[in-house]
Amino acid sequence: MTSALHTSSLQSLPLLARGKVRDNYAVGDDRILMVASDRISAFDVIMGEPIPGKGVLLTQMALFWFDKLDGICPNHLTGDAPETAVSSAEEKAQIAGRSMLVKRLKPIPVEAVVRGYLAGSGWKEYQESQSVCGVALPAGLTNAARLPEPIYTPAAKAEMGEHDENISFEKTVEMVGPELAAQIRDISIALYKKAALFAQTKGMIIADTKFEFGLDADGTLTLMDEVLTPDSSRYWPIEGYEAAFRSGQNPPSYDKQFVRDWLEQVRINGEPWRKTPPAPRLPREVIENTAAKYREALERLTG
Repeated sequence: MTSALHTSSLQSLPLLARGKVRDNYAVGDDRILMVASDRISAFDVIMGEPIPGKGVLLTQMALFWFDKLDGICPNHLTGDAPETAVSSAEEKAQIAGRSMLVKRLKPIPVEAVVRGYLAGSGWKEYQESQSVCGVALPAGLTNAARLPEPIYTPAAKAEMGEHDENISFEKTVEMVGPELAAQIRDISIALYKKAALFAQTKGMIIADTKFEFGLDADGTLTLMDEVLTPDSSRYWPIEGYEAAFRSGQNPPSYDKQFVRDWLEQVRINGEPWRKTPPAPRLPREVIENTAAKYREALERLTG
């Protein structure tokens, strides 16, 4: 198996924060070195075992999409090689292929979620209210149904270890103001539509995704963090979709659903895992299958 990086350790730069997957280091006062580790989280809990090669795959996919979506919205890439931010050969090797040198932005505390299909928490919410985040939907939809039009269903970003909370568009207006809230919504839908059309040409469905934005020094809305990776998006192969949809099942996916499904059925002392730390140890088979799914997603998209 590929060697794994669970946690980066760069002595030459100040650590700003460790997220569920990324370790962020300050480069001066205007740039950040984002290092994608091989950590994987599920139900907002970080697993103890990394997925070898995952951080490299995530970074390559994010860079692919930043390039493909260029022109819709500015993004946080500086164009500078990440290796220029560190000095030692050991640190250059540690971040190679898994890092981005990006602009330091003022983050907007909204997860910009766009759904083209009814799945996950959206499906659960629809069953209770026939709506998702205040967006009314037609009656009679089933699990994994394609929506008439993509919908914007934002979430409030949670503190580390907490669950993001689905909110209404009106709530985002309260948080950031009407002009910025509308701009985030409209750009997110445009990004999703362009990406979904391209993915279809590669035999893949993007069921839903989330974008993150920040403001630069001039107040310009800028796409940041990761974009359209299997960590932030629900990818389904077209060839498996129809049969799953007709049977009411979740379609096979390229995201971390493999890990989630295993965690849902695992038993600890006869009891289901409570989705709180510590996480159960992931078996080798789950680790290898998850790594294979991430590889296949990137290969299909870029092949």
